[in-house]
Amino acid sequence: MKINIRYFASIREALGQGEQVELPERATVGDVRGLLIDRSPAHAAALARGKALRCALNQTLCDESAAIAEGAEVAFFPPVTGG
Repeated sequence: MKINIRYFASIREALGQGEQVELPERATVGDVRGLLIDRSPAHAAALARGKALRCALNQTLCDESAAIAEGAEVAFFPPVTGG
């Protein structure tokens, strides 16, 4: 399935506005983060597992166990962002 990824604040500065990725069925937000970490050194640094960050699924805050459906939007951003 294809989903859209969006990045905000410092993550956006490191990785750009966003991208589209292909995932297996029954993927979670945590699976997306892992796939992106493996994508490049820049992704690994911006989305590292030990780094605090927030995630949203279809514009609703969620944790990494949230299940993703075809066409979903997953966003990653630091815990504190400006207006």
